[in-house]
Amino acid sequence: MFAADQLRLFEPMEPPSDLPSPAPVRRTRNLAQDLAQFREFGRKTRQFDTRFVAADGSHCNVPTFVNEFWTARQRQANAIHEISYRACFKPQLPRFFIERLTAPGERVYDPFMGRGTTLIEAALLGRVPLGNDINPLSLILTRPRLLPPSQTEVEARLRQIPMDRPGEMPEDLLVFYHPDTLRQLSSLRRYLLERRASGLADPVDDWIALVALNRLTGHSKGFLSVYTLPPNQAVSVKSQRRINERRQQQPPPRDVPKIILKKSRSLLQDLSPALRAQLQTVGRQAVLLTGSAAATRAIKSQSVALVVTSPPFLNVVQYATDNWLRCWFMGIDPKSVRLTVPAKLDDWQAAMTEVFRELRRVLQPQGHIAFEVGEVHKGQTTLEHAVLACGTAAGLSPLLVMINDQKFTKTANCWGVDNMSKGTNTNRIVVFRKT
Repeated sequence: MFAADQLRLFEPMEPPSDLPSPAPVRRTRNLAQDLAQFREFGRKTRQFDTRFVAADGSHCNVPTFVNEFWTARQRQANAIHEISYRACFKPQLPRFFIERLTAPGERVYDPFMGRGTTLIEAALLGRVPLGNDINPLSLILTRPRLLPPSQTEVEARLRQIPMDRPGEMPEDLLVFYHPDTLRQLSSLRRYLLERRASGLADPVDDWIALVALNRLTGHSKGFLSVYTLPPNQAVSVKSQRRINERRQQQPPPRDVPKIILKKSRSLLQDLSPALRAQLQTVGRQAVLLTGSAAATRAIKSQSVALVVTSPPFLNVVQYATDNWLRCWFMGIDPKSVRLTVPAKLDDWQAAMTEVFRELRRVLQPQGHIAFEVGEVHKGQTTLEHAVLACGTAAGLSPLLVMINDQKFTKTANCWGVDNMSKGTNTNRIVVFRKT
């Protein structure tokens, strides 16, 4: 097993020394005015003031705008986004801010990049993506989609990989996989780990690793496992045994290369030659880091035009236990991944204040931060009030709060998430500006 700091294939990208100086941030629109006048889906924006207590104890107001700013009725996002990961936002969220607050060629950063939604959307829009996450799996989920291979390259590589050379085959995994499937999966794992250890891994290998990770478990024939919970996480072996007993099911045989090819075709279907070339151009300039969001010295001061992010929400999502099977497949020791999600609001605010101080350092003058939070504790804790205090304590100017009404997805319903019950009821974005 590899510790998180031994991931040679997915080590951070450092900024190229020949990058051009960042272009001046363009301010062609007034964001507050845009939100006040927004009518794209036929609803009038509701406005009020959010009152919060600043770090110095003073009471402050910030304008707040409520509407349906993006919706399921909009055109679908690019298919390359369709990677499963818990607690991720829709691509329309970062696109809303990227289009309004940046120009092509500028840098867009997410310090909690997760599956890489902000980075991928920034690259699709011709911006240079920067990202960080304490979880090394985030790099594996993000980097291959910034430098995507062709379907032909994926198919050719899969033909070269021996699927009859299994390495480690834990018997417990037979609750998820048919023996033949586990043999193929173990062979693919062995190949990827050996390529990584030898320094021979390339973008095609990276892509295959990404797709395999996202087909490990799920609830349809498009996944490698027997029926289990949605693919945002892997349940424990004990829990899967109960699922199998309750459903009276046995893991069916699955063809690993066939499933990887099918998912690859789906992910790549919207990439025109021009869009693929654009991803290659900005993807080579990307900066991807693994570490604390409060300490990102590889990102130059005053180099970022826009930050769009969503931090871990207290202890609502158990990030550390969701990815145990993905860690096994990539040879990562889960104990080396020190994910810390404070359970107490005061501790969470202290951690976020340090993050905001670092964001202020990397942000250009007049640059923006769009910080998405949600309602937790059955709606009793609205984190925008806590975030406003954190940002002002770090020396940032609160610009506005934006609340996007939303309907829950089918996956959220699977988890028993209802309005004002569990998780988030709305997208609530606090926007700051560096003055």
